[in-house]
Amino acid sequence: MAEDQSYDLSRFKATYFEECAELLASAEETLSRLQDGEGSVEDLNAVFRCVHSIKGGGGAFAFEDLVHFAHVFETSMDALRSGRVQLTPHVAEILVRGNDVLGDFVRAAQEGETLPPDHGAEVKTQLAAILTGDADTPAPAARPAPVAAPAAVPSGFATWTIRLTPAPGLLRTGNDPLLMIRELSGLGEMKVAVDRSRLPLLADMDAQTAYLAWTFTLVTDKGRAAIEEVFEFVAGDSADVVIEQTGQPVEAEEGDGWGLFAPIPPTPDAPPAAAAPTHQGTVGHPAAPATSAKGQEAGAGGIHTSSIRVDLDRVDRLVNMVGELVITQAMLGQQASGFSIESHPELVQGLQELSHHTRELQESVMAIRAQPVKALFSRAPRLVRDLSTKLGKQARLVMSGEGTEVDKTVIEQLSDPLTHLIRNSLDHGIETPEERIAQGKPAEGTIHLAAEHRSGRVVIQVSDDGKGIDRKRVLEKAIEKGLVDRGAQMTDEQIDQLIFAPGFSTAAVVSDVSGRGVGMDVVRKNIQDVGGRVVVQSTPGQGSRFILSLPLTLAVMDGMLVAVGNERYVLPLTNIVESLRPTAQQARTLVNVGDVLTLRGDYIRLIRLYELFGIKNAITDTTRGLVVVVETEGGDRIGLLVDELLGQQQVVIKSLDSNYRPVEGISAATILGDGRVALILDVGALRIMGERLMSGAQLVAAASPQAAE
Repeated sequence: MAEDQSYDLSRFKATYFEECAELLASAEETLSRLQDGEGSVEDLNAVFRCVHSIKGGGGAFAFEDLVHFAHVFETSMDALRSGRVQLTPHVAEILVRGNDVLGDFVRAAQEGETLPPDHGAEVKTQLAAILTGDADTPAPAARPAPVAAPAAVPSGFATWTIRLTPAPGLLRTGNDPLLMIRELSGLGEMKVAVDRSRLPLLADMDAQTAYLAWTFTLVTDKGRAAIEEVFEFVAGDSADVVIEQTGQPVEAEEGDGWGLFAPIPPTPDAPPAAAAPTHQGTVGHPAAPATSAKGQEAGAGGIHTSSIRVDLDRVDRLVNMVGELVITQAMLGQQASGFSIESHPELVQGLQELSHHTRELQESVMAIRAQPVKALFSRAPRLVRDLSTKLGKQARLVMSGEGTEVDKTVIEQLSDPLTHLIRNSLDHGIETPEERIAQGKPAEGTIHLAAEHRSGRVVIQVSDDGKGIDRKRVLEKAIEKGLVDRGAQMTDEQIDQLIFAPGFSTAAVVSDVSGRGVGMDVVRKNIQDVGGRVVVQSTPGQGSRFILSLPLTLAVMDGMLVAVGNERYVLPLTNIVESLRPTAQQARTLVNVGDVLTLRGDYIRLIRLYELFGIKNAITDTTRGLVVVVETEGGDRIGLLVDELLGQQQVVIKSLDSNYRPVEGISAATILGDGRVALILDVGALRIMGERLMSGAQLVAAASPQAAE
């Protein structure tokens, strides 16, 4: 039996640490608003609840160092949210540092490590100083006086009787009844009766045992859910909590002791007044803003939840199984392609329904893995603030599209790239206030972080209004490092791409911010690892924009199967604009440009896939083949010459990097219904390869299955 309990405890710990990660991230985002002066009392309440939750769970698992620090943090937050201490920018900075130290204790507990005894001691002292007003803050603000009683009872108010009987071990779980009482009193006007019947003699008293119980009479316009939330961490095993509505609002009567409500009739199951020694008092607080209830307003019955926590490995297995189902469905569809609706109506109809249900299942499973990029963006404000101070620059961050959803795996790969791009914008892009003023710009620079869905992909942009890329200096550094031959002719776009070379840096001085030549190469590698691309746009003196184009999911995609000779390739459906069989007048060859296609007055580059990949037995006459016009992430259009279109289908993405090796021009592979492997084309890479081929450069890698063998 003991072994089962140990196993259960380990599972509970895993859940606790997952919740801690979410709570710490939420607290950091909220504290960022408080630092910017955009916070509210509810934000203080939200941070308090985060710290309180982490402390409560830590106490249950006996993480003593974590609990001790969280207790000081929680107490200082309680003083701020109750109005006893004023929130200032300096205090907000202490809270941010407190959240960092709390995260250190959580990580140490998760990894089974013990931090040095003095870890976070300075921050702990500063948090404690908040309570006394000595943390370089103005004197504590006076608490507002209770709201004067109106002549008549406001509609919506009611009377509640709450009985709190803590379990003897409540204090050992890191919970403090005093904080609950304070939070409850913030919901309205309250009377308290203390039950001291369980108090032992002084010599027998244990400081870690809870002996007192309380009965509260609360008048409030808040509902049951707001009251239940006060005790949500202790109700059940740690305390017995009874909540009853015992009185409705009526006209005030003189001498009723409240000034707002009529006397409260005794409840049938209430203990007699003489049953235990009690001490009565009144706690009067103005009604605070209601905290957001996690549960639903309920009468009888418990608080309901609409979500469950599932281990990510289980979701991954489900995604893989759906992928295999898609392959099987495609295989069945191909085997039955020779059947007509007249000869096998039920079979054909069944396969159509299977295809429909498979797509719905795939979309539903992908939605389970989808997460908003808000959790990723929430780290950016602090990064901008800290680096701006360190670099002596002024910059503000503007964010948009935080609700854009993308696959969880993609989000995990974006953390480092976004950090490096923001650091790059601040260090190399945004000028000092003096330089900006001299150029006629505002002293404060702007960094814009945006996300949106575009053509079936997620596009994230990091832009700034700084000085842009110094292409002359970039080229000089590249020649100096041997990355480019002296005298080589390069376009602006090719020069911009040099900043992604490993070990490349234009910083004159090596610092803890930049100068070691690491960062931008990490950006490109991480983005390419998830099938994405990075596009750079820069205007000298006006700023730079880094565009990250990423797939919404790494599991399944819609594609167009095309034939080139005896080979089969898949084009992402989201890149395809149109297809056509060009006339002799449309297909031309221009000097110093190569093959082009005239389309409604525009010239687009024509790339012959058979020539690019060295495929034999393909159609070489442009007027006999088909041209598929595709759009790259940067908005450019190119035409791809293929033999024919074999049809649209849903394909399962298989990583080529992990199963074979990276191949230029290919983003991934898939298994077709007949069991053959088809390569998924990378449109952006094809454009670069086509330009290189046209200029006479040597082709680096071939992507045909024969070459791979």
